[in-house]
Amino acid sequence: MTTDTGEPKLTIDELAARAGITVRTVRFYGTKGLIPPPVIGARRVGHYGQRHLARLALIEELQHQGMTLAAIERYMEQLPADLSDHDLAIHRAVVASWAPDTVETVTAQELRRRAGRALGEGDVERLAAMGVVRPDGDAYRIDAGLLRLAVQLLDVPLSQDSIHAARNVLIAHSRAAAHELSQLLRREVAERAEEDVKSLSAHMEPLVLQALLTTFQRSLKEEVRQWLSGGSEKADPAPDTAR
Repeated sequence: MTTDTGEPKLTIDELAARAGITVRTVRFYGTKGLIPPPVIGARRVGHYGQRHLARLALIEELQHQGMTLAAIERYMEQLPADLSDHDLAIHRAVVASWAPDTVETVTAQELRRRAGRALGEGDVERLAAMGVVRPDGDAYRIDAGLLRLAVQLLDVPLSQDSIHAARNVLIAHSRAAAHELSQLLRREVAERAEEDVKSLSAHMEPLVLQALLTTFQRSLKEEVRQWLSGGSEKADPAPDTAR
């Protein structure tokens, strides 16, 4: 389990601004135990860090899924207290994956709030190049499900070409995996009634998603480990399923 090594540096006002919520809401979440208490520094000033931001982003995603505050509290209580901002981001990605494809029209102010940060003209252009934001007069059309991910990519030191290439790799292989898994399911349920097929699909979808996520995480860690060790060990080649 990775740890959050970044020192908390945000005041409560800065945290609220980054998260796109009010200071009152931050304090309310603190009283509910949804976010950990701040680190008290000099002059008794509380400071917050990336884990606080990541928890607030997860709470926002759970709200978008229609969960009540009581349900969100139960969900957050089940999470280990020492989860890093990276681990929390993975939780949020899994939650967001269940959201339907939604395109919304928002104002510039709402776009900044959703992004959780100020966006310069160059940032908006990069988001537009990713296909996540599209200017529409004085407003913007946004892909609500991908906006947070795209905003995080703004800070990743990768060229736009590399980001597009990575996107194409993920799409190609995920579609290939989805196709082959659907073929397996079709053979399994070929003689079953339509309602049985829908029921099996509903049960399998979250299991498949978790399996894919876990497998990909482990594979990526192994690739990075071998890369950093100089590539002295060769991993088994991945099957060519993107055809």
